[in-house]
Amino acid sequence: MNNPPLPSLGQRLQGLNIYLIGMMGAGKSAVGRPLAEALSYRFIDADDAIEQVAGSSIPEIFTTEGEAGFREMETAVLSQIAGWHSLVVATGGGVVTRPENWGHMRQGVVVWLDAPAPLLLKRLRADSTPRPLLQVGDPAARLSELMAQRQPLYAQADLRVPQAGDSPAQVVQQVLEGLPAILKDPATAPEAPIELRQADGQIRSSLN
Repeated sequence: MNNPPLPSLGQRLQGLNIYLIGMMGAGKSAVGRPLAEALSYRFIDADDAIEQVAGSSIPEIFTTEGEAGFREMETAVLSQIAGWHSLVVATGGGVVTRPENWGHMRQGVVVWLDAPAPLLLKRLRADSTPRPLLQVGDPAARLSELMAQRQPLYAQADLRVPQAGDSPAQVVQQVLEGLPAILKDPATAPEAPIELRQADGQIRSSLN
């Protein structure tokens, strides 16, 4: 009698969202898109979703609402995203600072893209995207300060993927190789698919 074929990674995930966390410049969006394609998932950038809901850019939100106002919007949008399934989500660098956000992300799998400060600075200097939290006299010192605050929080992720200038394709491969080790053994997984709450959020159009 032949043994049944082992379930694919996509089957083992059972629709669980994958949340990519890490500092600005860690490559969450660059990795998220090909990772979603590899898993036959959809991709969403949480910052883009916030801008869509707010009708303003991230720098504009920081200017008018401050960081506290931005964090409130971030949590509200993440709550809507958590109601969907089969998504790879690129989160903002500071998403880990609010316990409420962890409550949403723990419904899925949290993957930390861990890049060292020199690599982050190199990428950020080459990126024209405004970074409100780095609009200071010494961006390098500010980045180091943020990393020191956030790294213990990032370390709570289900999977850590260290980086050393790897291409997005290489990082995707590392994630795909690391995921099976943190998923339940298929023999003990629930027979029925995991049910996730469906929400009629304002970002529905971005997920079609």
